[in-house]
Amino acid sequence: MLGSIDKEFGFLHQALGLRSHRQQMLASNIANADTPNYKARDIDFAAELSRVRGGQVGLAVTDPRHLRSAASSLAEVKELYRTDVQASIDGNTVNMDMERAQFTDNALHYQFLVDRISGKVRDLLLAARGQ
Repeated sequence: MLGSIDKEFGFLHQALGLRSHRQQMLASNIANADTPNYKARDIDFAAELSRVRGGQVGLAVTDPRHLRSAASSLAEVKELYRTDVQASIDGNTVNMDMERAQFTDNALHYQFLVDRISGKVRDLLLAARGQ
């Protein structure tokens, strides 16, 4: 039972860290929409989550019950550059409609993960109280 709880919280922790990192990247794209020669960046979320879950990166832990941190792997996230849909005269590749849509989609996924973690913690607290 405890192992499955650790695995689920570990997964949620890693996914939340990646969603947070992606949100910062998307916000940076939006903030630099008028910066000449700025290249919009993003990540392949599914590929990065798979990489992190595969155990290719991570912090050393002193106890097997510790949650593995996604923070260490965020420095190794492969940033991708978006391709130009329509060429801009100043070389900027930010498409504001796409960035807003991606930002909103990512925010919804982030909130889902937060709600999922909150629900799991609430369930554990209720179980601990015997309710």
